[in-house]
Amino acid sequence: MLQYLLHRVITSAIVLVGLSLLAFFLVRLAPGDTVTAMLGARYNQADAAALRDEYGLDKPVIVQYGMWVGRVAQGDFGESTTGEPVVTMIGRALPVTGQLAAMALAMALVVGIPLGVVAAVRSGGATDAGVSAVGLVGVSVPGFWLGTMLILLFSLGLGWLPPGGYVSAAVSPWRNITHMLMPAAALGATVTAIIMQMTRGAMLAVKQEDYIRTARAKGLKSRVVWFHHALRNALGPVLTIAGIQAGYLLGGSVVIEQVFSLPGLGRMALHAIERRDYPLLQGVILLIGAAFIVINLIVDLLHGRLDPRIETAGEATR
Repeated sequence: MLQYLLHRVITSAIVLVGLSLLAFFLVRLAPGDTVTAMLGARYNQADAAALRDEYGLDKPVIVQYGMWVGRVAQGDFGESTTGEPVVTMIGRALPVTGQLAAMALAMALVVGIPLGVVAAVRSGGATDAGVSAVGLVGVSVPGFWLGTMLILLFSLGLGWLPPGGYVSAAVSPWRNITHMLMPAAALGATVTAIIMQMTRGAMLAVKQEDYIRTARAKGLKSRVVWFHHALRNALGPVLTIAGIQAGYLLGGSVVIEQVFSLPGLGRMALHAIERRDYPLLQGVILLIGAAFIVINLIVDLLHGRLDPRIETAGEATR
């Protein structure tokens, strides 16, 4: 187990270095630069040169990258063009995006897994067809369109939920939940459909195993057979997909946060792009990528615990 963990940590570290390269160099491919965006109509050569010297933008790009990585390794992500430390801005926005992604994933698991089990148990029938149809719709509907429809129905139509904005749980837990319900539902709809279809497929594969037929022949209750024996062995691939989707939820929050006016990482990244705020944008990209890597590492380890054959096979190939 220790050797497997060490291998995965080293692999994740290499991926993180590659991500830092992408985060640093890709943001500089956009037309314009930080100084031009900061000065705007007040642009002149003298002020531009002074700002480029202040932010180190007059140095070769590879030197800038080395300086940035050195600061990041010490926990310093630099200053935004607004003059505020990037760490402070990310720390303020991270709880919003984290809660949004966590709620969306929780909804997807709570709804998707039971529906997938029911569809597999009643495969070939009307229930299976209905669940598959719902899954197809969930995958096909864009999150921003679903979010808009939810606002029209539950905010403007019924008046049950606020149309946007954010209230911290420290201020009011109930208002916090009411503000986050629709964004989480809109963000998690596609993931719910994916998890539902994956659970159905995994359960159908497990359904043919000898131990399931043995359990049924012993006269065990259907609930015990499906939820205790079958689902436990089908959860491996479902957890893997859930982990991958958790990373995508962090990235997919950009559009949803804009629709619902949530002050999270996604909306902050959009504003950083508009201002050519390199330090802030690099910090957000690196953080989301690192979270994606860590989540997948945890899922791999959990998958190995649920199915020891994966860990054994991984060690045998090394």
